[in-house]
Amino acid sequence: MHGERRGDEVVVGGDARQRFYDASGYGRPLEGNEVALSRVEAAHLLLRGDVETVADAGERMGFQAFFADSTGDGFGVRFLVYSDLRRRGFYLSPAREGWVPDPAEDVDFVVYPRGKGPQEGDVAYRVRAVGERTAVQATDLGDRVLAVVDEESEVTYFETEHIDVDGGTETDLPEGVPGSLLADRVLLWDPPADLHRRAFYGQQLAEREGVGTDALQLSLLEAAYLAARGAVDVEAGYEGIVDAGRNVEGDRFDRRLRAYAALREAGVVPKTGFKFGADFRTYREVEDVESLGHSERLVRVVPAGHTFLPRDLALDVRLAHGVRKEMVFALVPGESDVEWLAVRRLTP
Repeated sequence: MHGERRGDEVVVGGDARQRFYDASGYGRPLEGNEVALSRVEAAHLLLRGDVETVADAGERMGFQAFFADSTGDGFGVRFLVYSDLRRRGFYLSPAREGWVPDPAEDVDFVVYPRGKGPQEGDVAYRVRAVGERTAVQATDLGDRVLAVVDEESEVTYFETEHIDVDGGTETDLPEGVPGSLLADRVLLWDPPADLHRRAFYGQQLAEREGVGTDALQLSLLEAAYLAARGAVDVEAGYEGIVDAGRNVEGDRFDRRLRAYAALREAGVVPKTGFKFGADFRTYREVEDVESLGHSERLVRVVPAGHTFLPRDLALDVRLAHGVRKEMVFALVPGESDVEWLAVRRLTP
């Protein structure tokens, strides 16, 4: 079986349609029994020996020459991902016009469920292939799989998904609880007990009963959120709390406050995620801190236009998995709502 290069495709005749497209989901059918293969598909079939040579301008190339001639533009990374998924038993197509309907620019392959091919039209994964040092825009993630090829040609898969956050924590906020702004936190000297016990705001200054104070210390995020809703009253006011937060961490405070408020409004309780290297750990439902379960998610807050490095994603996801939590990124835009991006390790 031999092919002929035509532009960015390789055309194979003979019984190619039955042998490649109908039986194994390679290429796209042309007139008669011809099939057009993408460069990645052709290289894979050359390596397997199913296609012997590819003719280009009168020269016949085997796998080595064809592969060397095709390098650049991320071809090597795409080839490794394509071959890995084929070895795992999947049929897949390049996300290109003629191969799949409505291809997306930031997707390289459409992967079909095991046992199915392009004829059925069902899709298991949409895959973007990158090298471990390739930066990825946050806007290019969500509802697709990121396949990362490391320097030893191993492939790691991350499932990325836009999610909704929702929880079942409900509480009636008090009004005008007096507090004092002290550097990077706010102290409430005589708070209602349910503010901490039922809604999990703050940390008790003295965790044992009978030690002389019921004072509750709030983070600046918690204090700003409560002050904006009239639940806390400090002399500096809401703006003073926000100014203190900006003095501590600049614009990052505003992004984290927006994410914090969005979580609280959704009935989710966010608490510091510092010991996990994240902005927040979150609890979907809190009834009483005395019977508090484990947090379910780690949240890192980033600007909506954030650029991820695959190595950083791998670190965050590995850590979250190691402590049995889901890794979620809060993408904070300029004016619109916060978006939530969940990233998980995937074994296809």
